[in-house]
Amino acid sequence: MAARPSPGPEVQSTWGPGGRHHGPTPARTPFTFAYACLLAATSAFAALADPALVHAVHQASSTDVAHLVRTPLLVLPASALWIAGGIVSPYALAFLLVLTALERRIGGTRAACVFLGGHVLATLATEVPVGLAVLAGHLPDSSLHRLDYGISFGVATSVGALAGLLTPWPRGLLLVAVGGMLLDDLAAFTDPMTNWGHLIALALGVASWPLVRRQERSAQSSQQPLTCENSCLAQ
Repeated sequence: MAARPSPGPEVQSTWGPGGRHHGPTPARTPFTFAYACLLAATSAFAALADPALVHAVHQASSTDVAHLVRTPLLVLPASALWIAGGIVSPYALAFLLVLTALERRIGGTRAACVFLGGHVLATLATEVPVGLAVLAGHLPDSSLHRLDYGISFGVATSVGALAGLLTPWPRGLLLVAVGGMLLDDLAAFTDPMTNWGHLIALALGVASWPLVRRQERSAQSSQQPLTCENSCLAQ
């Protein structure tokens, strides 16, 4: 594989001068910052509101088969407003780290497309077979109402996409670590549908490598400093 050009100083990594890490901010990573604030608000609601009300809202946001058939355009985005396990979930930290790095490299709009596209496609890839299995009589009707919400599919897709922007060793280590963890969860067989969804989401991120690499090059070229000739003309 031909070596890709080294990214410019503004998009090379999420680390600034002196090795200081730049977290999500309105200026540097507007999508990650705004989404993180929204998730913090919904997590606070889930922690502080009446449990019965929280359960009802989670049910209304669930991407189970019954809701997908009736109101897909409502529940697909609504389900991504919650963190399963709350703000202390490992997916909350993974969201901040991965989305910050991805947005710095390819831009907010493109990072949003990767995250939300993975969330939607992995959800459909897991819920559609459930609906078909119920129609075929292989699963009970209760499977149509299985509670399903959270950001984990989007995070897993973003991890897979970010891996494609790394050099070979970090890329391999990231994929082995995350893939191994997801396979271990699947082997435990505690929630196979969600576990398969995580693996599918990671694979979707890997499949996006040609696209995100082009987007990274586009983001770099748009942030290149002016040449001497252009600087003179600008004056």
